[in-house]
Amino acid sequence: MFQHFCVTTATRMTPQAAKAALVMLLALFSCTLATQPALAVMEVDITRGNVRAIKIAIPKFRGNSAQSDEIGRKISDIVRANLNGSGMFESLDPRSFIQSDVSADAVPHFADWRVIKAEVLPVGNIEVSGGKIRATFRLWDVYSGKQLTGKKFSASLRELRRIAHIISDAIYERLTGEKGYFDSQVVFVDETGGKRNRIKRLAIMDQDGHNVRTLTKGKDLVLTPRFSPTRKEVAYMSYKGGKPSVYLLNIRTGREELVGNFPGMSYAPRFSPDGRSIVFSLQEGGKSNLYTMNLSSKQLQPLTRDNSINTSPSFGPKGKRLVFESDRSGNQQLYVMPIGGQPRRISHGEGLYSTPVWSPRGDMIAFTKQYRGRFLIGVMRPDGSGERILTEGYHNEGPTWSPNGRILMFFREGRGEKAGPKLFSVDLTGHNEHMVNTPSFASDPAWSPVYR
Repeated sequence: MFQHFCVTTATRMTPQAAKAALVMLLALFSCTLATQPALAVMEVDITRGNVRAIKIAIPKFRGNSAQSDEIGRKISDIVRANLNGSGMFESLDPRSFIQSDVSADAVPHFADWRVIKAEVLPVGNIEVSGGKIRATFRLWDVYSGKQLTGKKFSASLRELRRIAHIISDAIYERLTGEKGYFDSQVVFVDETGGKRNRIKRLAIMDQDGHNVRTLTKGKDLVLTPRFSPTRKEVAYMSYKGGKPSVYLLNIRTGREELVGNFPGMSYAPRFSPDGRSIVFSLQEGGKSNLYTMNLSSKQLQPLTRDNSINTSPSFGPKGKRLVFESDRSGNQQLYVMPIGGQPRRISHGEGLYSTPVWSPRGDMIAFTKQYRGRFLIGVMRPDGSGERILTEGYHNEGPTWSPNGRILMFFREGRGEKAGPKLFSVDLTGHNEHMVNTPSFASDPAWSPVYR
C-alpha cells in the first residue's frame, strides 16, 4: 500500500517568495486572492500572457547506499522534468550548484543557493530496505530560510516514478495554489503499422509517457477511450463485428462489457461526473442524436431529437450541462445545453468547430477548429466568449484536459505515407508545447483524474 503523510508545513510564504509567485502568475492569470494561514488560494480567469517562471534548484535526493543514491538521482530527475514541463518553473542547471550534497536532515546553506538566484529548494533523502523506498522530502524558501512544506512517503520499488510525481504535485500546489496533475495517467490509442493497415489498441501510461501498457490486443479497431471518474473503467468505441458500439473496460481486471445493442451506430462515449451514466450519440439514418444511459439500469434517455448530426458530447463538471458539436446551423459548431433544456450556440468564429471537452474546473471548453486548411486547438468560455487558439498544425485533434484544468493534451497527425499521429501537450498560455514520447504512434488521449 502506498502511503504518505505531511510532517511539517510553513505558516506563511515569505515576501520575496510571494512576490516571485505573484509576478509569475499575474502574467498568466487575472487573480482574486483569498488569504489562508498557509497559502494564498487563487481563483483564476485565464488571459493571454507570458509566464515569469519560478527559479527552482533541484539537487539529487540523497541516498544512504549506492542503490538508494541512484534512486534518489532518478527521482530528482523526474521531478525536474515534471516541473519544467508545466511551464510554471525554471529548473536551474545542476552544474551551477555550489552545495551539491544536500540532506533533508539538515538546514541547507542558503547563501550558496541565493548566489545562483534559486528561489525555492526541494531536498530529499532516500532509503531502500526490503524492496521498499522510504523518502523524506522538504521544500525550502531560499530567501527566508523557512521550510514551506515537508512530507514522508513509503512505497515499493516499482512505484519510484509515482513518488516523484507526488513530490512534484506537492511543490506545484504549494507554490501556485493550484492542484497538481503529475500523479495521473492517460489512456490513448496505440497505433502500429502503415496507414492503410493500421492496428489500433487501447493503451495506458503515466501522464509523462512512461509505464505504457496495452489494454486490448488490436484484433478490433478501437476509438475515443475515456476515463471514468473513479479511474477504474474506460468507455470506448469498438468495431467488433464491423459495427461501432460502446464498451466498458475494467482497467484492473480486463473485464469488457458491451453497453448495449442499439439499432444505429454509437459514437463518442463519455462518463457523467458521478460515473453513474454515460453520454454518447446514436446514428439514425442520416442523423445522429445524443443519449444518456444509466449504467446500472441500462435505461436510455434521449437528449436531442432533430434531423441534425449531433455528436461529441461532454458534461460540465457539475453534470447539469453538456457541450456538443452539431451541424444544425449548416456546418459544425459548438452548442451548450442544460440537461433537458434547449441548445444554445456558443461558437461564432470562422471555420468548423468539433470535439469539445469541458474543463474539470468548469471555466473553459477546449475544441478543435478547422480553418483555411489548418487544424487548431483552442479554448473558449462556456458562454462562447474569450476564444483563443493555443496551437495549430497539419492535423491537430482530440484535446483532453489535465485534472487541474491547466494543460491540454492532443494528437497531431504527421505528413506523408509513413507518418502517423503523436501526442503533444500545451499549457493555457500556448507558449509551452512539447511532444509526449510514446513507443509508437498514438492518438485519442484522455486524461485521468488524480489518484487522490
